[in-house]
Amino acid sequence: MSEETYALPSILQLTPLDPGYRADPHATLDPLRARCPVHRDETAGTFILTRYEDVRALVSDRTLWRDPINAEPAARLSRGLEAIPADVPRSEASSILTLDDPDHARIRQPLTQAFYARIARFKPDVERIIDQALEQIDPTKPFDLMSAFCVPVPIDVIAAILGVDHARLVEFRDWSEGLIQGLNPFRTPEQTAHMERSSAALTDYFARAIAERRAQPKDDLISDMTRLQTEGAPISDIELRINLTALLVGGNLTTTDLIGNAIRLLLLNPGELAKLRADPGLIGPAVEETLRYEPPVDVTGRIASRDMEISGCPIKPSQSFTVFLRAANRDPERFEDPHRFDISRPRHPHVAFGGGAHICIGAPLARLEAQTAILKVIARFPNLRLADPDAPAVWRTLPFFRGLERLDLLA
Repeated sequence: MSEETYALPSILQLTPLDPGYRADPHATLDPLRARCPVHRDETAGTFILTRYEDVRALVSDRTLWRDPINAEPAARLSRGLEAIPADVPRSEASSILTLDDPDHARIRQPLTQAFYARIARFKPDVERIIDQALEQIDPTKPFDLMSAFCVPVPIDVIAAILGVDHARLVEFRDWSEGLIQGLNPFRTPEQTAHMERSSAALTDYFARAIAERRAQPKDDLISDMTRLQTEGAPISDIELRINLTALLVGGNLTTTDLIGNAIRLLLLNPGELAKLRADPGLIGPAVEETLRYEPPVDVTGRIASRDMEISGCPIKPSQSFTVFLRAANRDPERFEDPHRFDISRPRHPHVAFGGGAHICIGAPLARLEAQTAILKVIARFPNLRLADPDAPAVWRTLPFFRGLERLDLLA
């Protein structure tokens, strides 16, 4: 295609709602990055960035804004992803995912302190949960690894950390699926209704749980946070509820996708799987290569806080950026042979978890779960293989995320 006939894709064409993008995002992202690495989608009101150098600089820039309330009215994509009530403090309307300082730092610091302390001693529990899930799989029959393993394990893990009743995990998975639609600007009326029901249910659940833990603490993250409140952490119950909800949702859906994507890639690349079987010490690099090659999250966002210029493109304050992590992670200017899955690739930092002040708070838990899950799966099923190696992957259509609907395997 010549420069004259190249048509810039719209933001909708850069989501799995578009069948071509869903089948192969890089067939669209590669020419976009090469021909127009910074371009403005006027309909969405956002600048789309695809080069590693630009993406890395933006997500690491702590002076930029994250909160859509700071975006210009034309930034329809950014502002449309979140309701912006005028009469409610931002910290009581949004999680740390889209808060700016000082509220972001005020809430994130004690939450990180308690959350990371839990993760540091949770490895035996992760192993127990994974073993229990694997025991339920009948290796004499074909099975869908997503529904049998990749879906239940992360929700079980994050629920156990939070202190959620194990008997309610099916409800919590449904509520998580509903609430994630808040990040889907193209959601249907039915998806919006699911989102609203889920939000109401989780609001009620966590409000009750916080009150109960304050009266009678348990060995869980909710109790840790109420204790920190008592000790002076400046977080209100509403802020705590919102951010516990965000941990629940973010702590399971993307980890489900990470584990599923990793197992599929290893089965599609038997040489890499053989490397990992021969040297389980490669599990860390294997997970990092999965995050680079097939990350669960496509994009993140930022908002300009000043006049800027990116790759020769002038940016005004309050203009919005949609930063394509997926495109940056396959940039040939940064990664040699970027479309090759190589678990022994020399380390180059991917941007799958974003960066800067808003780097994914759940990254350590995602890494722990993925590393443990992958090693246990390939150890338990030494002859694991795709049920139909020629069948195309069945990807979910949730915009800005990439995960499998099914992963049919034989053991």
